[in-house]
Amino acid sequence: MEAVLLIDFGSTYTKVTAVDQSSSQLLGTAAAYTTVETDVGDGLSTALAELKRQTGKIEYQKRLACSSAAGGLRMVAIGLVPELTAKAAKLASLGAGAKVIGNYSYQLNEDDVEEIDALKPDIVLLTGGIDGGNSESILHNAKMLSGCSADFPVVVAGNRSCARQAAKLLGNKTSYLVENVMPELNRLNVLPAQQKIRELFLERIVRAKGLSREAELVDGILMPTPAAVMAAMELLAGGCPGHSGIGELIAADLGGATTDIYSIASGDPRKDTTVYKGLPEPYAKRTVEGDIGMRYSVLGIPEAAGGYRRVAELAEMPEEKARELTAYLAAHTDALPTTGELERIDFALAALAVETAVARHCGTMEQVFTLTGTALAQTGKDLTEVERLVMTGGAVIHAKRVADIAAHALYSTKQPESLRPLKAEILVDKEYILAAMGLLAGHHPASALNVMKKELVSHGFAQQKN
Repeated sequence: MEAVLLIDFGSTYTKVTAVDQSSSQLLGTAAAYTTVETDVGDGLSTALAELKRQTGKIEYQKRLACSSAAGGLRMVAIGLVPELTAKAAKLASLGAGAKVIGNYSYQLNEDDVEEIDALKPDIVLLTGGIDGGNSESILHNAKMLSGCSADFPVVVAGNRSCARQAAKLLGNKTSYLVENVMPELNRLNVLPAQQKIRELFLERIVRAKGLSREAELVDGILMPTPAAVMAAMELLAGGCPGHSGIGELIAADLGGATTDIYSIASGDPRKDTTVYKGLPEPYAKRTVEGDIGMRYSVLGIPEAAGGYRRVAELAEMPEEKARELTAYLAAHTDALPTTGELERIDFALAALAVETAVARHCGTMEQVFTLTGTALAQTGKDLTEVERLVMTGGAVIHAKRVADIAAHALYSTKQPESLRPLKAEILVDKEYILAAMGLLAGHHPASALNVMKKELVSHGFAQQKN
């Protein structure tokens, strides 16, 4: 047996997974509340004790970990034009596994600097201008950032003609130069910035968040948890040498603090007559909705989804009761749906979180008027033909109506402009292993892929009920 221990220090729970990579067998999983307020090692010890109870004593050849504890990787992204370099900066940050807590365009002012100081980001990504293009804004923004009192490194990924000068203007801020995230108009180049962000996560952020002692217990905290999930999704969709993937997919991760959506798909216009608007999006895309989560951000779900009336309708209870129970979940972040009422409110909130987050992630189609008549214009990804939907997160694992929750991710005639999947096979991460498989993918991709194919539970095909 070639046993590997995979650890995810999550924002709410610390999950541990044991895998025999030689036989692609899942040996066991366990979880415990992440004790970030005291010592995250306490939660890890509890989870490992439960895992040992299931599996017996195991000698692990590797111990690998990822983390989103203590707020995960918190970043500020700065660009020039909102629809171009600023969006490219945000895509680069999200793809690296970060939570973007601030996104700025054009030239920073004193209020922006004060806000960034108050946010205390782990990393700032500074971009702006295509190569050989606008240099004024990135130089101005570098000088403004030098006045921030908060201690954070800056990744400079803008106009190569002045990037080095921008780094010098940052003063005492530690800076790192990488290739421009958008070297030419409408051409993304986010991988170099993402690689540097992940390196900084390993070198600086793990230590700063008090995880260094736990890092000594494992072979390494390799990446932020969302980056591990992204790696798993790319492997599941595309496969690896000698092993085929399942094809293009979309995934929804309902966390306690955020709802993360991933798509591994081109999303290109399906008709030659469709006009594309805006910046092309990456094949592997992640979005994070920080205002909608199943516990810490649960009060944001009704606000984003149309109010408590919709929550009450789905939960089949009076509106005042829906409001009361939602407030209870916000105050008791470790609460599980142990009663019928809590089950119904959890279902309603999960369904609306998925609906809102997927709608924000997917592209839209609108009718525009041109000199030659009307035409269709697409912004973002067209995911209508994607036929695999992966569901994960605590709200999914404990849910009894997973397919009904998932159906809210799909196309609806009530939002005809939203390019969500028309129908999809629902695959549920019942054992909460996706982050673990993303960690394993870097060492034994075939084993990680085979485990996912075995363990993701199919709930059949679903389509939105209108």
